[in-house]
Amino acid sequence: MNATPMKEERLLQVILAPIISEKATMLADKREQVIFRVATDATKPEIKAAVELLFKVQVKDVKVANVKGKNKRFGRFTGRRSDWKKAFVCLKPGQELNFAAGE
Repeated sequence: MNATPMKEERLLQVILAPIISEKATMLADKREQVIFRVATDATKPEIKAAVELLFKVQVKDVKVANVKGKNKRFGRFTGRRSDWKKAFVCLKPGQELNFAAGE
């Protein structure tokens, strides 16, 4: 019985933020896909379970992309932004996510 709360706790930490941009909006309209910024160690099954748990929708497919951090300069100092992971979540037909409506 103790395994379920730990798993649910992990699922709540997988999704970091939705990505809302022109490209993300276009994908949401055309392909019923939603894009999320996720933890770098998250797996596809974890991402699927987390989206289904948090938003109460059915997920058809998950695609993942690792985004490399950019090199940045500030004056003579150089640095590097962190690498991160992005998940493209494809919803089943008829499913919809609305971030504006707070439940």
